[in-house]
Amino acid sequence: MTLKAAYVTLLTKTSYLPGTLVLDHGLRSVQSRYPLVVMVTPSLPKGARDVLERRGIKIREVDTLKPEEGAHKLAAHDERFADTWTKLRGFELIEYDRIVLLDCDMIVMKNMDELMHLDLTKEQIAAAHVCACNPRKLKHYPADWIPENCAHTAVTHPAALPPPATEDTPRPYSQLNSGTVVINPSKELSEAIIHFLSTHDKIAEFSFPDQDLLTAFFKGRWKPISWYYNALRTLRFVHPDEWSDDEVRCLHYILPDKPWQSRVTPKESEKQLGLMNEWWWQHFDNLGEEMGTIDPEGWELVTSHVDNVQV
Repeated sequence: MTLKAAYVTLLTKTSYLPGTLVLDHGLRSVQSRYPLVVMVTPSLPKGARDVLERRGIKIREVDTLKPEEGAHKLAAHDERFADTWTKLRGFELIEYDRIVLLDCDMIVMKNMDELMHLDLTKEQIAAAHVCACNPRKLKHYPADWIPENCAHTAVTHPAALPPPATEDTPRPYSQLNSGTVVINPSKELSEAIIHFLSTHDKIAEFSFPDQDLLTAFFKGRWKPISWYYNALRTLRFVHPDEWSDDEVRCLHYILPDKPWQSRVTPKESEKQLGLMNEWWWQHFDNLGEEMGTIDPEGWELVTSHVDNVQV
């Protein structure tokens, strides 16, 4: 039987359209066998939807998902996470046997279709570990997010996985990053997750909405995958023994400063982030060579949401 599978991302506002199109471009450039499906909410304007359709990207309408009013409050620094609960709608995509849920602030650098055939039970998901080093020393992050508690700190070469989480390992060893999540969608799982969101007494304590929920809901049932399927850009300078540019499948531009917000990396970040930002812009420029001719109207909308100034 042919596997029906897709990569899936969420788009709720036009400002993230550049990231979504670059994600799709990357999947095409590595000749993935599986399409990108974009979950969109009623908040996404028609202009952005039209651009996706003209690119041949499948749109999947979903309703916004949030906790009950007053049940959860984000730190001001993390207000960009307000829509990320809706990523959990991916479990509703029961028209697919398998999806790989991706954030749209990513670029695909190598084919990773093997994730579609990863051995998972119906009750499992797969994801990479969080990095708990907190290199920017953000005060509202969990107190136990320090380098010595980070699962990636124990990894000494790119091919290794962190040690398994046990009762004796620090809490972050059991925490996943939800930038890349391998899922077998089902009605049962979707209903159970939404019920969990509505009733769990720890929702108010979650620092990272969908990510903390998945960690809690799938405790003991998430399978770790290699860092390079969700290569957090901070890993390159925080965990150089683990990192290898040649191994990266999917690079994740975590933290608020997205590459499309400025073609010029600030001087204070140049050493750590400059090269990776250049990689994103290379993908963007290649996309522009295609869209600028085929869909100039769409490309004008896309470029209106990037700071494309070169110096």
